[in-house]
Amino acid sequence: MIPVAGGAGLTPRPLVLVRGAGDIASGVIVRLARSGFLVAALEVERPTAIRRMVALSECMYDGRAEVEGVRAHRVGSVEELLASVAPLRVPVLADPEAETLSAIAPCALVDAILAKRNLGTRIERAPIVVALGPGFIAGVDAHAVVETNRGHDLGRVILSGAAQADTGVPGMIGGYGGERVVRAPIAGRVETLCALGSLVRRGEPILAVEGDGARAVVLAPLDGRLRGLIRGGSEVAVGFKVADVDPRGDAVDAATISDKARAIAGGVLEALLMRGAAWALGAVDTQGRARDTEVP
Repeated sequence: MIPVAGGAGLTPRPLVLVRGAGDIASGVIVRLARSGFLVAALEVERPTAIRRMVALSECMYDGRAEVEGVRAHRVGSVEELLASVAPLRVPVLADPEAETLSAIAPCALVDAILAKRNLGTRIERAPIVVALGPGFIAGVDAHAVVETNRGHDLGRVILSGAAQADTGVPGMIGGYGGERVVRAPIAGRVETLCALGSLVRRGEPILAVEGDGARAVVLAPLDGRLRGLIRGGSEVAVGFKVADVDPRGDAVDAATISDKARAIAGGVLEALLMRGAAWALGAVDTQGRARDTEVP
C-alpha cells in the first residue's frame, strides 16, 4: 500500500510528476497519460532536446506542444499546474531543481532527466519514486530503476541495485553507432540549415555554429532522416550533441515516439503498477475499473 503522508505534511495528490520532458521523458509521459494517469512535468527554462518533434519540452519555448495526442502546456506556478492538469493534458513548470516538489505532493515521482547521474532525486521525496538509467540505486535512491541501455535488458525494472553503466557509445541503429550522432565542433550559437525530420545526404550542411569570430559548418555524417536537430539559436559547448541522423531514412517517422522510449516507458508503467499505483493515482476507481481518459 502507498503511504498517505506527502511532502510538507500534505496528502499525496493523484498525479505522477516527471522530472524532464525530452524525447525519452515524453515517451514516458505519453504512456502514462494514455494509460489513465494524471501527469505533470518539471523542466529547465531552455531545454536542449534534439528530437524535438517528440519532445514535450518544446512547450517551454512555444507555450504548447503535442506528441501522439498528449498535449503539454507551459505553466508559471504550482497553483496553475495543479489547476490545469487533466487527462491527456500535461502542465510543464520550469523547475530544474524540483524545488516545488513538496508543494505539488505527487503520489509518484519519475526522474527522466537521463543525466547519467542523480541530480537530487531521493527515495523519500514521494511515496513512489522511479528513476531512469545509471546514477541511481534501486532501494536507496528510488524504489525502482529502469534500464535505459539498448540491448536485451532495455526497459527492465530493477528493484535492487543499479542500471548498466553509461558506455558513452550510442546504440547501433542500421549498422551505425557513434557516427550517426553529430556534436558541436566549436562553442557558440547554433544556426540550423536543414529542417528537422528531413531526409539528408552525407556531406550535406545541416547546421552551423558561430562563436569567437569563427563559423563552423556541420555536415551530415551519413544518408538518412534528420531525426534530431537542436533548436536554432541555442548556445552550445564544444562536443555538445546537436543533431542525429537515422540511417533508416524513409522507414523512420521522426514525429512518433522511438522504440527505445516506448520500451523504457513500459518499464516505468510496470514499476508504478508494481508499487500499487493504479488506485492511488486514479487510473482506476476503487472497484478496479479503468477511468475514462477520453478528451472531448
